[in-house]
Amino acid sequence: MKLYYHPLCRHSQKVLIALYEKQAYFHPQVIDLNHAQSRHDFKSLSPLTRLPLLLLHDDTKLPESSIIIELIDSILETGTQLLPKHMKHSLEIRLYDRLIEHDLHQALSHFEIEKNQPPIDQLKIKGLKNNITVFLTELDDKLHNSYWLCSDHFSLADCSLIPCLFSLQNEFQLLDYEHLGRYWMQAQLRGSYLQVKQEIELAEIESSNET
Repeated sequence: MKLYYHPLCRHSQKVLIALYEKQAYFHPQVIDLNHAQSRHDFKSLSPLTRLPLLLLHDDTKLPESSIIIELIDSILETGTQLLPKHMKHSLEIRLYDRLIEHDLHQALSHFEIEKNQPPIDQLKIKGLKNNITVFLTELDDKLHNSYWLCSDHFSLADCSLIPCLFSLQNEFQLLDYEHLGRYWMQAQLRGSYLQVKQEIELAEIESSNET
């Protein structure tokens, strides 16, 4: 299978963490949508130009991060089980994956756009920052009784959360949260995160060299 992605895209990072957790063999295809030729070539494969995209051996295309992770978890028995077979626990993991996507990731994306797009609307930035802080506080409460987000086992929900925390770490004092701070420190020691972090750093160096 082939994964079309970019290391600086949080949804790509989410899927990469899952693939590394599953010890999956895949062909990485880095796509830079800001590069005209790269975007044009990818559009012929995926008209919506959404990253990441998983292309299976039978030419099935999956352009959504959570669905990609659910699939690879169902077909690969190696590595970490990211979704348990127990329905109630599985629903909780899917719930937090959705909450992170809709509440945290979207607020963070809007926050990043507002910060880098003049004229800067300080009132809007303050509102987005407050929304993010509220969500982080809820996560801190959630982590009071579990090692990872939804239990003592690493899951899809953690694949979703960790890339957001990576993006938040310079603007928000994550270590000021008792339980979330502990979670973020242990996440940074996780092998799958370290592999993704290395790809992020290399992509940032390449991006700065181009400018």
